[in-house]
Amino acid sequence: MQRPAKGKTPRRPALKKTSHTQKDPVGVYCRIRPLGAADEECCIDMISSTTIQLHAPDGIKANRNGEYKETQYSFKKVFGIQTSQIELFEDVAKPLVDDLIHCKNGLLFTYGVTGSGKTFTMTGSPGEGGLLPRSLDMLFNSIGPLQAKRFVFRADDKNGMEIQGQVDALLERQKRESNQQSAVPKTPSSKQKPDPEFADMISPEEACKCEGVDEDSCYSVFVSYIEIYNNYIYDLLEEAPFDPIRPKRPGGVTPLRNPELIPPQSKILREDQNHNMYVSGCTEVEVKSTEEAFEVFWRGQKKRRIANTQLNRESSRSHSVFIVKLAQAPLDADGDHILQDKNQVTVSQLCLVDLAGSERTSRTKAEGSRLREAGNINQSLMTLRTCIEVLRENQMCGTNRMVPYRDSKVTHLFKNYFDGEGKVRMVVCVNPKADDYEETMLVMRFAELTQEVEVARPVDRPICSLAAGRRHRNQAFRDEMSRRQEERPGGPSNTEDGSVLNQLLDSLPALPACELVDPTDEQSLPRLIEVLEKRHRIRQMITEQYTTTANTLKSMLQEFDGHLMAKENFIREQRGKLGEKDKILVNQKNEMDRLEKKSKMLEYKIDILQKTTNIYEEDKRSLQQELESREQRLQRELSERKRMETRMQGMVTDTKHQWEKECDRRVNAKQLEMQNKLWVKDEKLKQLKAIVSESNSSATSEQQRPPPPPDKPQRTFREKDQLRAPEKKRSPSPLPTTGTPIHPRHRRSHSAGGERWVDHKPPSNLDLNTVMQPIIPNAIKVSAASEKALSKCHKYVLTHQELASDGDIQTKLIKGDVFKTRGGGQAVQFTDIETLRQECPTASSRKRRSSGDGPGQHDGNKMDWNDRENRAPVASTSSGLGLQNGYQKRRK
Repeated sequence: MQRPAKGKTPRRPALKKTSHTQKDPVGVYCRIRPLGAADEECCIDMISSTTIQLHAPDGIKANRNGEYKETQYSFKKVFGIQTSQIELFEDVAKPLVDDLIHCKNGLLFTYGVTGSGKTFTMTGSPGEGGLLPRSLDMLFNSIGPLQAKRFVFRADDKNGMEIQGQVDALLERQKRESNQQSAVPKTPSSKQKPDPEFADMISPEEACKCEGVDEDSCYSVFVSYIEIYNNYIYDLLEEAPFDPIRPKRPGGVTPLRNPELIPPQSKILREDQNHNMYVSGCTEVEVKSTEEAFEVFWRGQKKRRIANTQLNRESSRSHSVFIVKLAQAPLDADGDHILQDKNQVTVSQLCLVDLAGSERTSRTKAEGSRLREAGNINQSLMTLRTCIEVLRENQMCGTNRMVPYRDSKVTHLFKNYFDGEGKVRMVVCVNPKADDYEETMLVMRFAELTQEVEVARPVDRPICSLAAGRRHRNQAFRDEMSRRQEERPGGPSNTEDGSVLNQLLDSLPALPACELVDPTDEQSLPRLIEVLEKRHRIRQMITEQYTTTANTLKSMLQEFDGHLMAKENFIREQRGKLGEKDKILVNQKNEMDRLEKKSKMLEYKIDILQKTTNIYEEDKRSLQQELESREQRLQRELSERKRMETRMQGMVTDTKHQWEKECDRRVNAKQLEMQNKLWVKDEKLKQLKAIVSESNSSATSEQQRPPPPPDKPQRTFREKDQLRAPEKKRSPSPLPTTGTPIHPRHRRSHSAGGERWVDHKPPSNLDLNTVMQPIIPNAIKVSAASEKALSKCHKYVLTHQELASDGDIQTKLIKGDVFKTRGGGQAVQFTDIETLRQECPTASSRKRRSSGDGPGQHDGNKMDWNDRENRAPVASTSSGLGLQNGYQKRRK
């Protein structure tokens, strides 16, 4: 019994891809479904074999101007409503089957909204087989006579293949046939009559075959069928085992759904040793014919979840994946048995995916479980779109974002095709009716993104080192042996062999007489012995000569066979090189065509973008001009508003002062009037009191004493307080009447002398454009006082601006002397303040007239028209600047 050898999948381990790896874009095709009724409105027009145009139907405006927007989308090829299933298969699926036979992987999936014809494109109908049955038919037509016996290849549980000998395969076959309760379903025999439901899927006239199949290898096909329902994976080929714990219904009646069968369990995804994803525990059935494979598919198709919705009578509620695995191994040097070398075994697979259609619940009116199914379908399709977008961004922009494959079972299962090697094809099915316009537009945008994603081109399998044509020579040898066995009895070759044998016998010496008459005859036996020895020597010589000639002939034949095989290998090598060159030329030509189309498309997009950019630039300039004009207008309005606010603030201040003065005048007059009245009443009361006291004292006093003179009436406490009140309210004089001021005022500024000044002007001051400007020669102008500047000068002046009570801005020049301190620093002692202000003539005259009514106001208004006013340091210190006599500004 031979030890089984494990085979590896053809994909390489997950190593870093080199920069010279060739990549091909994802092939995206579009198929338009015919309208259900002739009077339905259509929103898709086929412009060429690669372009369609999508226009908005009536009642839907595509842009803000209310105009209809027409959008064009390009594909690798567009199939119209008259396209047959065989035409679609020739362009889309046939190259994938050819790559499958040549040890390359492939992925084909259909995408579109619900009711767009995806299942019909993949499966087909009686008389019009889809992509799946035609792919199986082409596969078995190509490898039919080259298939290995059943169970020679055996699938393990780790996404690999094992090879068994003939004896082990026979024992495995007998074991499977005897075990009726096995988890793997019994494969139907290819000799049985096919099911009439799919018997006429493909007509014999439409059968096709792959060219260039390696005849020195043995093949075996394994199929599996799964569905992804609510983001869970289920095996459609798994036979539900019987549950002995759950009893049957009484009376032996079994319900329709077989409650005694265990419900199917979801499967999980695993990663094999080559970093390829596979469904763990999935049933893989070995099939030997197209009918047998499609029967297995049909058995799983009946278990698939399908429901009736508002938009589709048979709507798929899950994503289905039909996986075709092709295991192949080369023959040994004799061309009779499979080579028991695990490194020479390869497994390639083709995944045919029927994605469920995206749908809107507002249109399907789904509720309950149907609503949950629709949500999971839309979520998985959205994850697929996100993965495609991230892949496109990583490839075009050079980023390294993580692709979220694990967010959905669909993308996680097929991550090897986008990150590894293999061809990826997508058929976008669209329904041209106007009701599906918005969903179709989203599908077109996704298809446009998918075309820009590139996947690594699969590499060719290394050629086996054994000589080619082993199977053919072995078959020719068997035919020749069978032919000779048939011709052996009574044939002409036997006559020739007999004549040659007679000639060899005649060439030997004749035998003497062997009769012994006399017992004493001693000559006959020695003579006979001598003749026999002579005949033996001659026979040995003939045998040696024959052996030598046979060896020479054999060596000559081997040498000739070696030369012939070398020439065949050379010719095959040259043909392989020529084929590779032809493939390179074809690929380069296709690449050139693709690049030309891409360049034309990019030029067209560049023209559109240039026009759009020009329009945006014009709009930008017009908007910028309008913005500038509005800003200028706003600035003018703001300045006018500030001027009005300042003017109104001055008017309010003047009015407030006038009313305060008027109120003070009225209060003083009222108080004086009340004091006079009160004093009159007190005088009367005193007189009455004096009369009463005089009458009382006249009786008791002496008659001789003259009466004393009347005293001046004393004032009451209320009169004293009222007389003191005006004195307290009297405002002090702004200047001291006596004494010499600490800092005498000078009518001429000290800056006219030869002293050096520090002219401190803060950067926040405004330029008032007045006629009189403070000009200080030989001054150091600074924006902030510093010890360095103060050490070089003797005088210091600070230009200070503030808002006056009437709303105008007045400028004050605060001057001081600079002297050194004991600590080695510089100090400033302020000595004088000069004020510059602007006033309106009308406002000043009004102020003089309003202020002239009160007493003591004429002296304060004498300097209203002066542009320059000198004040004593004491008075300036009390005016709110916070300066005191002898205040020093120290800087360390």
